[in-house]
Amino acid sequence: METEELEIGKKYQIHSYKHDSKIHRSWDEAILLDIKDDYLIFGNEKTKVTESDGRTWHTKEPAVLYFFKNQWFNIIGQCKKNGIYYYCNIASPYIIEDGTIKYIDYDLDLRVFPDGSFKVLDRGEYKYHKSIMHYSDDLDMILKSELTTLIELVRNKAPMFSTEMIDKYHHTYDELKHQKAEAN
Repeated sequence: METEELEIGKKYQIHSYKHDSKIHRSWDEAILLDIKDDYLIFGNEKTKVTESDGRTWHTKEPAVLYFFKNQWFNIIGQCKKNGIYYYCNIASPYIIEDGTIKYIDYDLDLRVFPDGSFKVLDRGEYKYHKSIMHYSDDLDMILKSELTTLIELVRNKAPMFSTEMIDKYHHTYDELKHQKAEAN
């Protein structure tokens, strides 16, 4: 759901929340690269990340980010020297408000390696937050089902898990950054 007009090349922020509505993490920059019917594609590189406790750090490599309108996950393709790694968050569908992409992070993550193998991360964190934040049985079922869907996308080599797609959007990101630099 968007509450504002989307614009290719526009800079957005990203805010990740927890189920209790508290901010979890934020990213200073995500440039909109493409608009699809059911998801948006962004790019960033060496962007500042702020943790909920105020600590900051910068991402190390270029990334292509997929945010879905109706799926309970998002996908980050990280362009590392030894291949593309994917970090997938089980998370609510996004909304965009005031130039910020917002979603709720539900702890479970899927790490996908360049060879296509993967590992589910943070099951303990998920159980802990499910208990203290009182995730409903319906929500629990949705999140586990979406994790299964995400794993099937990896196994079936869905487009967002292809090196060619990540390379294409990384190139688009570089072109947009170059155009902005020349305009300034």
